[in-house]
Amino acid sequence: MSRGVGNSGMEMSGVHNIKVDPFVKGFDMALARPLSRSVRLNGFSTCLRLEEVYWNILAEIAKVNTCSISALLSYVDREVHLRHGGVKNFSGLVRVVCVAHVLKGRASVSPVTQAGLG
Repeated sequence: MSRGVGNSGMEMSGVHNIKVDPFVKGFDMALARPLSRSVRLNGFSTCLRLEEVYWNILAEIAKVNTCSISALLSYVDREVHLRHGGVKNFSGLVRVVCVAHVLKGRASVSPVTQAGLG
C-alpha cells in the first residue's frame, strides 16, 4: 500500500480526513498480538497462529455450537476439503470465517435495534 498518493493525487501529504476512526474507543492493541496454539484437526496435531481477536471470535462460535475450538476448526477443515478440495492458506480461511461470522451478526441486527429503538 503506498502512502501519500491517493487516486486523485490530492492526498500528497499522506494525511486524509477519516470520518470513521478505525481505532474504536478503548481499542486494545493486544487483540492484534499473534498467538500460536496447538489444535487437533481431524486427528492430526498442528499449530495455528492467529491474532488474539480471531481466537476470541472462534471461542464465541464454538460456544454457540457447544463444541471446542478444535472441533470447530476440524469442521472447517473437513468442509473446505469436501466442498472445495482444500485450501492453501488455512489460517487465512479461518480469519475470513471469523469476519464473515461477525458481519453476519451485524446483518441480523435490524436498523431499529441499531438505532436503540428496539
